[in-house]
Amino acid sequence: MKRHSNSTFRACACGIVAFAALSLSSQLFVCSFANAQTATAKVKRKVVTQVAPDYPYVLRNGHFEGQVKLAATVQPNGSVTKVEPMGGNPMLSQYAQAAVMHWKYAPGPAQTVEEVVFTFNSNK
Repeated sequence: MKRHSNSTFRACACGIVAFAALSLSSQLFVCSFANAQTATAKVKRKVVTQVAPDYPYVLRNGHFEGQVKLAATVQPNGSVTKVEPMGGNPMLSQYAQAAVMHWKYAPGPAQTVEEVVFTFNSNK
């Protein structure tokens, strides 16, 4: 069995420690950068004009209910240009999407994506 000198062992150990420290610091930078992006993305714009979704009698009477989650793309002038379903009943989602397309938000510095949640309840 071949014996390594202490200097070879120390050089190898220092390299491993340096690599681990570099890896850890880059991971911390990535995590802090991701948190900074998340923090800026959570700013909600105020809704200026809000239109309620239709809830057709057939769906209400059939007890089709639940939450619909949408992502609305809002331009800097406050107009909604695109609405995408993020979850919920697809039969109810179409009515929620149509309503949000008529919403108007407060003007902002840039395009944003706003989360909108509707709750359809057949007992109301």
